[in-house]
Amino acid sequence: MQWRTGLATIWNNRAGGSRRTSFARRISSHLAAALVVFCLLQIFIVAKMGGSLLLHLGVIVAIGGFAVAARGLERRWQMIEQAALPHDGLALRFRRDVLHLWAASLIGALLWIPVVVIYRALFG
Repeated sequence: MQWRTGLATIWNNRAGGSRRTSFARRISSHLAAALVVFCLLQIFIVAKMGGSLLLHLGVIVAIGGFAVAARGLERRWQMIEQAALPHDGLALRFRRDVLHLWAASLIGALLWIPVVVIYRALFG
């Protein structure tokens, strides 16, 4: 019985105290998933369109840039969670940042289609 009470206390403390940290953790999960989707889409698009070594090097640079931007967003959320903002304000910012993150991930990867078409037109 005491063991259950101890676990309930631990869970309740985490639930009450993680209200602000949950957004930072959740954004980290979204960042990881968006980075994987971004990488896979880029590799798939460039490979299917017959990309050369130069285009594959461009993919590596784009993935590195995305990772740096993702780390910046993660740091931003670590700082935001330390601020004394109300939960509703954090929730609104979180939804906006997640929307921007996934839009950048999907649209950024699809931008390789015109790049490959232009590359083929210029270099055959």
